[in-house]
Amino acid sequence: MSQHLLLSLVILAISPIPGALQDTAVSPTQEELEDLDCGRPEPSARIVGGSDAPPSTWPWQVSLHRGGGHICGGSLIAPSWVLSAAHCFVTNGTLEPAAEWSVLLGAHSQDGSPDGAHVRAVAAILVPDNYSRVERGDDLALLRLAAPAKLGPAVRPGWPVCLPRASHRFAHGTACWATGWGDIQEADPLPLPWVLQEVELMLLGEAACQCLYSRPGPFNLTFQLLPGMLCAGYPEGRRDTCQGDSGGPLVCEEGGRWFQAGITSFGFGCGRRNRPGVFTAVAPYEAWIQEHVKGPEPGPAFPSQPQESHSGLQELRENCTIALPECGKALQPGTWPWEARVMVPGSRPCHGALVSESWVLAPASCFLDPISSDRPPRDLDAWRVLLPSRPRAERVALLVPHENASWEDASDLALLQLRAPVNLSAAPRPVCLPHPEHYFLPGSRCRLARWGRGVCPVYLEEEEAGRCWNDSRWSLLCQEEGTWFLAGVRGFSTGCLRPRAFSPLQTHGPWISHVTRGAYLEDQLAWDWGPEGEETETQTCPPHTEHGACGLRPEAAQMGVLWPWLAEVHVAGGRVCTGILVAPGWVLAATHCVLRLGSTTVPYIEVYLGRAGTSPLPQGHQLSRLVISIRLPRHLGLSPPLALLELSSRVEPSPSALPICLHPGGVTLGASCWVLGWKNPQDRVPVAAAVTILTPRLCHCLYQGILPPGTLCVLYAEGQEDRCEVTSAPPLLCQTEGGSWVLTGMAVRGSRELFAAIGPEEVWISQTVGEAHFLSPGGSPYWPPEGSNLCHPDIAGASGSPRAALFLLLLTPLILG
Repeated sequence: MSQHLLLSLVILAISPIPGALQDTAVSPTQEELEDLDCGRPEPSARIVGGSDAPPSTWPWQVSLHRGGGHICGGSLIAPSWVLSAAHCFVTNGTLEPAAEWSVLLGAHSQDGSPDGAHVRAVAAILVPDNYSRVERGDDLALLRLAAPAKLGPAVRPGWPVCLPRASHRFAHGTACWATGWGDIQEADPLPLPWVLQEVELMLLGEAACQCLYSRPGPFNLTFQLLPGMLCAGYPEGRRDTCQGDSGGPLVCEEGGRWFQAGITSFGFGCGRRNRPGVFTAVAPYEAWIQEHVKGPEPGPAFPSQPQESHSGLQELRENCTIALPECGKALQPGTWPWEARVMVPGSRPCHGALVSESWVLAPASCFLDPISSDRPPRDLDAWRVLLPSRPRAERVALLVPHENASWEDASDLALLQLRAPVNLSAAPRPVCLPHPEHYFLPGSRCRLARWGRGVCPVYLEEEEAGRCWNDSRWSLLCQEEGTWFLAGVRGFSTGCLRPRAFSPLQTHGPWISHVTRGAYLEDQLAWDWGPEGEETETQTCPPHTEHGACGLRPEAAQMGVLWPWLAEVHVAGGRVCTGILVAPGWVLAATHCVLRLGSTTVPYIEVYLGRAGTSPLPQGHQLSRLVISIRLPRHLGLSPPLALLELSSRVEPSPSALPICLHPGGVTLGASCWVLGWKNPQDRVPVAAAVTILTPRLCHCLYQGILPPGTLCVLYAEGQEDRCEVTSAPPLLCQTEGGSWVLTGMAVRGSRELFAAIGPEEVWISQTVGEAHFLSPGGSPYWPPEGSNLCHPDIAGASGSPRAALFLLLLTPLILG
């Protein structure tokens, strides 16, 4: 059991309740209320961090149902009245109809209908007039039952919980209990048979709680406590209420009676460090409750606070004690106290990481039989786990592979449970894991550590690991405020490239937490985005898809590799064309350059990436692939301008081979455009010539009658016309204001100024490739809206001199509209 309403799911407020109950029955006097028995359950031996509650321990606990299932908790305070939280019943500012709700009383398990459990309809729901949103307080509600609760084995005299008077003071540091059927961890529902959970929580004073909430925590948020709120929990977290516990009681024992001190209201996550649960304090609402609870049946009991409790109260001076992470501490980088080696007879050791006192995380492929991957091995008796500073090996009790381990590399994970938990007060120590919303800031300092059955024998920093990428796996450890997080893992590399992409651990946090019930998922610690108003450089955050980034050009050219998507397409017969990597397995090129006119056979074609001319580059930067098929768009007839080349195997993204972005529409305003090619087709050193894309109207005027649909015209900047040769069909690239490079066109045969546009072929490219990344079509068009179809007579047919034609255009404003 771990917490009520997540603040990110806060439900909006309601308007003042119209038509409050007009029951005219006289409420009992205070003396009569004190005479009623309350807060005395049957004696018993005695939720995140909770456990099953013994039957009949908390007879006032009720379950509020809507749509046939449990939604919130509540407490019986009188035969016909239940106390709960307002946010359970308010949606988008509207109070939900009472007729849609029912109350399950006397239940211990919600699986079936045990003896004594019974259901009552709800006749009315009351919330304070001032309630608006959960974080603004007044989060309580009264439910009047359509019929009184009946007595029985589970509901008997003494079952109503006692309510505190307005003068009642609960001592700071008191151990109290919260109960409910909510999630046992974030996004981890209570499993069958849905037994009521209990968790002991410590009451925190207002000063101590406000101190914790004044320090940025999850989601980088702080919070201001308001009157009528109280906190319960621990600075170190790990024990808490959670989603589905809302409205349930927080009770404290005084003088042999149980008083309801709070109503489960909200929190920032469940059981997170320095984020105790926030409850609605019941005592301040004594008058409101008594005013609204009217009827012929007995009302709630408000006994006086026991004298021994009252006289013993002292306002303790509370220190602001911030709990520090209990994971991710390493004396020096490279000496990892969580490094685990799993020894399986007959195979090399598999490197993993200790994530809790009883669990190790490692690649599932170390242990699964590739032939029958759905059947994990059963001979675990011979397995051993070696941990730092442990004199003897640990034995393995259980292997839990990820459900998708055999289907996708990103889920190649398994958890191994140790037969006996290890003592975490000394080495070894667990590594911290990120929550799903964790964002590692650009520029974070990260290190590599061994992962899986790698052959690399020593720890290496990322910059030194180039010689050891092949046949090795790595995990990525990133540091925040002195704490190390397991940020990602990487499978085997392909070829000689140095892969820089890791599968993130964030998405697997809920699975790890669900299996282990104790792994150290830690909140983000670093939020330093730089000076206020300074944005992260867009080049470090290119558009992403599930297949990686696109259109990112390294800021500093290394070893001559300037354009990671530029490919050399070598066609049989000595012809070399320009190609552009548009997806891990596909290159786009001009059809006329790779296919001879009228030919129906696919020539032998080899594609090179990671090259910058014929001069040799160090191993690890260049690669080659054969072309196994050529795809042409059928809708353009026999001579389409663009061709997609299917490569013999995928090209994993790296700084020297990265796909470019594509755009479904026209080039947007503010884009800088270039023709990228070679000055000399023999040396093939990449050069870029700055150009301006002309409007379709002007393009039509300059090339009347000879332009096929979807053709772009460009105007070269002064002195740029002769930078690129045209026989290789160079591409037209544009850089957006966001920093991403976009392929806009490929040169038309024999022309420097005409390019076949990529945008109109979005459907064909997407259907053929599948992994090509088209940017969102937002933004204004690069060119102004079209005007008259008439061309100035001095411009029409002036294709031989585009610059002169453009000069005429500037003298003739009517041409643009």
